Amino acid sequence: MVNKQLLNPKSIVVIGASNDTKKPGGKMLKNIISGGFRGSLCVVNPKEEKVQGIKSYSELKDIPQTELAIIAIPAKYCPETIKFLVEEKNTKAFIIISAGFGEAGEKGKQWEQQIKTTVDSVNGCLIGPNCIGIITKNYKGVFTAPVPQFNPKGCDLISGSGATAVFIMEAGMALGVSFANVFSVGNAAQTSIEDILEYMDENFDAETDPFIKLLYLETISNPKKLLKHASSLIKKGAKIAAIKAGSTAEGSRAATSHTGAIASSDMTVRALFNKAGIVYCSSREELLSVASIFNYKKLEGKNIAIITHAGGSAVMLADELSKGGLKVPEIAGHDAEKLKSFLYPGSSVANPIDFLATGTAEQLGIIIDYCEHKFENIDAMAVVFGSPGLFDVENVYNVLSVKLEICKKPIFPVLPSVVNAQREIQSFLKKGHINFPDEVVLGKALSQVFNTPEPISEEISLPKIDIEKIRHIIDTAAEGYLSAAETEKILDAAGIPRVMEIVENSKEKLLAAIASMEFPVVMKVVGPLHKSDAKGVVLNITSNKEVSETFDALMKIDSATAVMVQPQLAGLELFVGVMKEPNFNHTILCGLGGIFIEVLNDVSAGLSPISKEEAQKMARSLRGYKLIQGARGHEGVNENQFVEIIQRLSALVEAAPEITEMDINPLIGTQRTITAVDARIKIGRKG
Repeated sequence: MVNKQLLNPKSIVVIGASNDTKKPGGKMLKNIISGGFRGSLCVVNPKEEKVQGIKSYSELKDIPQTELAIIAIPAKYCPETIKFLVEEKNTKAFIIISAGFGEAGEKGKQWEQQIKTTVDSVNGCLIGPNCIGIITKNYKGVFTAPVPQFNPKGCDLISGSGATAVFIMEAGMALGVSFANVFSVGNAAQTSIEDILEYMDENFDAETDPFIKLLYLETISNPKKLLKHASSLIKKGAKIAAIKAGSTAEGSRAATSHTGAIASSDMTVRALFNKAGIVYCSSREELLSVASIFNYKKLEGKNIAIITHAGGSAVMLADELSKGGLKVPEIAGHDAEKLKSFLYPGSSVANPIDFLATGTAEQLGIIIDYCEHKFENIDAMAVVFGSPGLFDVENVYNVLSVKLEICKKPIFPVLPSVVNAQREIQSFLKKGHINFPDEVVLGKALSQVFNTPEPISEEISLPKIDIEKIRHIIDTAAEGYLSAAETEKILDAAGIPRVMEIVENSKEKLLAAIASMEFPVVMKVVGPLHKSDAKGVVLNITSNKEVSETFDALMKIDSATAVMVQPQLAGLELFVGVMKEPNFNHTILCGLGGIFIEVLNDVSAGLSPISKEEAQKMARSLRGYKLIQGARGHEGVNENQFVEIIQRLSALVEAAPEITEMDINPLIGTQRTITAVDARIKIGRKG
């Protein structure tokens, strides 16, 4: 529980501080002193009377009452130390920078739990253990360097890794990114990243609090809390970007369905971030580029003007913007020709606007003015301007600095000459601006920011389904995959249209039942998990004789228990599926179906419950969406029904959270209707 004793302590004791500033305790004390902490500060070190000029006590019992204790002693001594501080010194906040706890083994986990229990008993706050500490406007409680100057309009940084927090700050400062509060949670024995975000949300003050929040997550211990408070902060005007490390599928599970084969933790995390409105980042570089974009005016449209004297950089940036769904529209007409008259011969204004290596500061100002006032099809500008080391570019950067302040359209400066124009860039940064040294990184980050949706409303309306019938089937079913009959009943209760089918393990009964079905038909083996892999799907069967022969062949397949017969439907093959990650709501997936689901991996994902708007975005974000619309003379499918099926799947898993995997593959879609052809549902029970 984050409290005032942690954020604004009147008194701090550093236990384990020393005069050696190369040791964590010594450097921690040095940073607190040099950071200008104004409260009472003392040290516990039995070997010194003073440490870095601060009074040192040889025994813990002699220190005065203390609000915050920062601890840098061996792990095994921490539980007893914290118990004493809680009981005798009224200490309510703790930062443990010591390692050797849960990350080191079972004994360390026990110490963590003892400490948590003690701190919880007084509604205290524990940061760590195994962390670098925290930075607030009141004190610099970290043992690392560099320590950024606190900027109330800078970025709040919350990190699960202390070293990564340092790397982010270090790289950010070089770009001109400034920082406000910094929290390193380490092992997060009590206080997690989600808890800190919760505090920031519930105590948010738009007049004084930083609006930009950067997160580095190694685990998401409480996805619902993260979703709730990130969404709430963003709705209040905050901007959040995050890295989630360790989100690959390798080793996460043995795939037992098509969904299991293609789904990954990364899909689930991206779905969570999209629902919350968090910009997903895959690297520190991208995180800082997104933070830089957050610091500039908001991009309101897709059309970007690239202004440059470097043709290659402009081409690379244009390519990256295009990949991300942004546009570099052609600039033409009377105003374009008028602009060209101000530039040197050989310049181009078509977009990219290339005003050559000899371009001047005055020309840059004119180009920006035309983009701002004359070219209505331009929403923002990216200015790429470096130096070959032949002349001073400070005048160019001064013009850029002024235009950044006065223009209503956002301008993103790419100043790549970090060696040749080092002095000029530093002067530019000191004015409060931020640089994007790499145009491709800017293009990718700008697309990520623009394409991140707004937080989803908490009120989501799902289609009505027969919950009572679904619960009866789930409650009485055995753990594992449902039978074909149970699966059919679930689909019917969820209102998902399915194809007529016959399942028999007797050839005679099958031939009798098939009399009511028109040819051609499809025959499938029942039993093996992946029918196609087992060569257990046979198409275009047109006679009873073929039915008889195919039945015999299919029943010889290993694990075969029966044969299923269905009418052979024609249309576009689609796919929907479900995957359940621990602690998360269900992930719903959709894409093109059949064998192509795993080959093309053209899948989009959303986190249940899924609104109609989310389902539409899922379908329309597919690379194969044009096939759904209809392309090259082929009719499309009923998109509204596809969206409804995605929502019905969401309603189903909300009613039956025991579903751990599910896929319907394929759904056969036409303009008239979409029909489920093959479905598998797996359930699991906790405990």
